[in-house]
Amino acid sequence: MSQASSPAPQGRVLVIAGSDSGGGAGIQADIKTITALGGYAATAITAVTVQNTLGVTGVHPIPLDIIAAQARAVLDDIGADAIKTGMLGDAAVVETVAAAIDHAGQVPAVVDPVMVAKGGAPLLAEAAIGAVKALMIPRAALLTPNAPEAAALTGLTVETTDDLRRAGEALLALGAKAVLMKGGHVAGDRVIDVLMTAEGETTFEGERIETRHTHGTGCTLASACAAGLAQGLPLEQAVARAWNYVHEAMLRAPGFGGGHGPLDHGWTLRA
Repeated sequence: MSQASSPAPQGRVLVIAGSDSGGGAGIQADIKTITALGGYAATAITAVTVQNTLGVTGVHPIPLDIIAAQARAVLDDIGADAIKTGMLGDAAVVETVAAAIDHAGQVPAVVDPVMVAKGGAPLLAEAAIGAVKALMIPRAALLTPNAPEAAALTGLTVETTDDLRRAGEALLALGAKAVLMKGGHVAGDRVIDVLMTAEGETTFEGERIETRHTHGTGCTLASACAAGLAQGLPLEQAVARAWNYVHEAMLRAPGFGGGHGPLDHGWTLRA
């Protein structure tokens, strides 16, 4: 296909998150997802992790001034139609990223409150949870917590779908414009995610996929939502497309690695 006839990427997303050397989660998953959905991804990297499907064995934080400079360089030149945040690490990074979101003006932010890697390694200092509550949740056009993250942010027990709803109401009360309460950690044969706003809720439900290839599902879903918002989709449509994209990416997982394997982020290019 010639350059003249190739459609240009639509929807600029600035991703502020950590790097995953294994490519299944973090910045790498974010870039793949946004690209596969027709958007343009730019990045501000918060940390470099030593990571594969078996787990995280090292974390190198990026200096705060470099995180801020990366974000400002993108926003002041390329611009952004949406921002997506992932691994932030500690309270100082949270403060830096909150300032970057403010610098972007009215650009919607999708906040994925990443706390623990799939293999169990902590990715957010416990002392930083308060900073996420105070600074990130009120700036979130969409917050995408799983059940353990929702429990940590609200202090509530989150073990059922009704618990997800109660925690979602608490997170809306903390200032999030919308919350996508992810039900993957809730027991049952079916997975139910609940999108909640002040106007009501929409549920997304499907049969649980029995697979070990779930690395990066949270990063992928949040980035897919951000791509949709950047492209001008209404919130519910953006989430629905993201949900279906992740579901198919899990079904098509390539089977790499000996642990929690990656998804097939590029399936849309071969569909």
